[in-house]
Amino acid sequence: MIGRRKKGERAGITETTAATAADPIGARAAEMPGREVTRFGHGSRVPGWDDAVDLDKDPAQIPDPATTPVPAALREEIEAHMAKYPDFRSAAIPALAAAQRVHGWCSPEAIWQAACVMRLTPGYLIGVASFYDMLETQPVGRHSVYVCTNISCSLCGADELLARLEEETEGDPDFNVRHFECLGACDIAPMASVDGIYVGPITLDEVAILVEQIREGTPPLPGKQLRKRKSTDPGAARPVAGDADPGAAPAIEGGADPITPTTTYGTPMGGEITGPPAAIEEAPPPPEEDDDT
Repeated sequence: MIGRRKKGERAGITETTAATAADPIGARAAEMPGREVTRFGHGSRVPGWDDAVDLDKDPAQIPDPATTPVPAALREEIEAHMAKYPDFRSAAIPALAAAQRVHGWCSPEAIWQAACVMRLTPGYLIGVASFYDMLETQPVGRHSVYVCTNISCSLCGADELLARLEEETEGDPDFNVRHFECLGACDIAPMASVDGIYVGPITLDEVAILVEQIREGTPPLPGKQLRKRKSTDPGAARPVAGDADPGAAPAIEGGADPITPTTTYGTPMGGEITGPPAAIEEAPPPPEEDDDT
């Protein structure tokens, strides 16, 4: 005769094994005498313990601020980035970029300093730095010149531009010249990012001038920097604060300096638009209901 099972017990599974199946990590921790496993409110393990087998190891180390010197300006910049996000880990990329500007690349020291300020493990930041192309994990020249070689720039001569830049900077250890998949500035193709400054369109005749400006530490091709281009959108115009015109748009500090576009594209297909405007299309009437039920 088969005996009745206890309440909450399934065939072949006791309450203990059921709990183990539901929470194997918790069960494993319970079997470890003398060790208390810290958990957060949502149930995750302490940072640095990624797998159950890692419970036998100490948590990954976070750099100690008392023994990790961090430049004051770098600390201030990283903390400013952290304050922008609900989850401070979202500031990992700008924090690493800031450390890279100080050290020239994401060196172990740069990673350690950023991790110290952000209270993260160096391994977490190494994973971020090794994934994103703009973060260098090997020593490179202190001047980074990234040439966009995506379709728009490539059609406008980006490959020739890259070859000329490599020729002009050959043998100079201060330059890190390479192609970049897309920099998102198709309207100034072919273009390049020069130490983070978007410049374009760059002609082959301007390459020697650009390289010399970089070596001298002067602004690269000032007249072709994207951030210095004036707005061509008339709707972007705003009066300077203090304008007495009561009918003017709301004033903003500094105002704007729009310019009138010099290029027009004309009417569709190059022809004149004639005739009355098209009638507005109306939705069809709903179908009549059948009275028969």
